[in-house]
Amino acid sequence: MDICKARGMGPVFRALRIGSSELKIRAWERKNLLGLSIFIGLFLGGFLIHGHVGVYFNLAAFFIVVGGTFGAGIVCFQIQRLQIVYRVLKTTYGSPVKNPEEIVEILVDLSVKSRLQGLLALEQDEGTTSVAFLRRALGFLVDGYGADDIRDSLYTEMYHFKVRRDESARVLHTLAEIAPAFGIVGSVVGLISLFSGMGETEVVLAAIPIALVSTLYGVIMANFFFLPFAANLQEKTSQELLLQKIITDGVLAIQAEVNPRVLETKLKSFLTPAARSPKLVSLERIRERFNIGARHTGTPGV
Repeated sequence: MDICKARGMGPVFRALRIGSSELKIRAWERKNLLGLSIFIGLFLGGFLIHGHVGVYFNLAAFFIVVGGTFGAGIVCFQIQRLQIVYRVLKTTYGSPVKNPEEIVEILVDLSVKSRLQGLLALEQDEGTTSVAFLRRALGFLVDGYGADDIRDSLYTEMYHFKVRRDESARVLHTLAEIAPAFGIVGSVVGLISLFSGMGETEVVLAAIPIALVSTLYGVIMANFFFLPFAANLQEKTSQELLLQKIITDGVLAIQAEVNPRVLETKLKSFLTPAARSPKLVSLERIRERFNIGARHTGTPGV
């Protein structure tokens, strides 16, 4: 029995580990938010430095660009696809990706646990892990799937995960191409109104902002929203695929009963040199986490 569970400390122990990871993630998020705030401030400062802020706001130009862009998007894609893109972006920005170092540590701990208590002992970890891909991989392991079946199932899931994310990124790239075009459409509408109302001061003054601001809106929508969203989605997808590859190799190694020290060395090859801890599997950590006495420390392969 896990010493933490024996003392009623299991949830606390997991909470401390998760809390430590979340603190690291939040630190990076704070840095990103700080940098984003600074550069958005500089960007907006360029508009405000000469005053006359009101000239950059035109409802007609906004309707032409936004309505035209998303209308064309609905022509290009089913509305369900656009809803999927929205949900993917919401998940991507709302759920930070775990650190690869943490995944490696979890897999090494699971490897030790399976060697000491058997694969069925991983069943409780199957229900508590917060990584959906790892939870499914452990489910295959506990259910007694063979190595080939586990590999095929997980690789298939990785492939379709990448396909879905690439499709969402393609939608964003398409919208980024469309938005500037409708900015030009707004400018043409403004110029038509301008030339048709030559000699009438009110018409000219109303048409000039549409002609100039529409192009601005289209360019901003493409380069400040759609393209950055697509780039962020692709970056998060690459990070998730790296974690899934680590999990796949780790679970297959656990199924093959690879020595935990060998497994840790193998999995740390996925990490950058700066992220690799020089210390391998800690026997003290193993004893503490799995309540192992001196007689277990001589267990082959630990």
